[in-house]
Amino acid sequence: MTRTALITGGSSGIGKACAEALQQQGMNVAIVDINDQGDEVAKNLNGLFVKADLSKREDCKRAVETTVKAFGSLDILINNAGFQHINPIPDFPEDVWDKMIALMLTAPFLLTKYAWENLKKSGHGRIINIGSAHSLTASPYKAAYVTAKHGLLGLMRTAALEGGEFGITCNTVAPAYVRTPLVEAQIKDQARTRGISEADVEEKVFLENVAVKKLLEPQDVANYVAYLASEEAWGITGATATIDLGWTSR
Repeated sequence: MTRTALITGGSSGIGKACAEALQQQGMNVAIVDINDQGDEVAKNLNGLFVKADLSKREDCKRAVETTVKAFGSLDILINNAGFQHINPIPDFPEDVWDKMIALMLTAPFLLTKYAWENLKKSGHGRIINIGSAHSLTASPYKAAYVTAKHGLLGLMRTAALEGGEFGITCNTVAPAYVRTPLVEAQIKDQARTRGISEADVEEKVFLENVAVKKLLEPQDVANYVAYLASEEAWGITGATATIDLGWTSR
């Protein structure tokens, strides 16, 4: 039976690369995103697009139900959707905090909750959270992002313990900076505000804390995700899979 994967934030970047990698392995893919670009991505992969605002509880539930209705099953859940906002804590907008926590921490919980029975039926269900090096360390001015990414680890460990008897594994992939449209936009913004070149921003800001001085590509993360989604990875659960270029070795 063909396995089915639901990927949030699948219209670009890491989510799109994950969808492409899993589709190449013969899986059905459901792209869940607030961005209409996800429709084109899904069509190119013979998949399903579900437009949803995952900061809303009802949209999380609808995303799972629509996927199961379309494909008859749900075997793999990839919690990837998110965004960043940079501000010191005293000036951090409260509405942005609420939105980030809802999208990047509450939504993975809700999607896991709503997908659980189908993951049990699968017999080899997989939950893969896309975390960050910021799941393990912190940087200033990223309070909500760091909080959400740290929170994913607690959710992961609990889901791993509860899911083990049903063949469900839950893991978190924690990459350093990845060359996504979001990161490329941040590089341009910082080059403008700091008055330095984009190359200098990449080298002196984004790669400052890593041992390997090169941005990751979305496919690097997708390759790891594809392995964790495979049946061969049945014994890996409750694990933080770092691809952080040595960042957290400091």
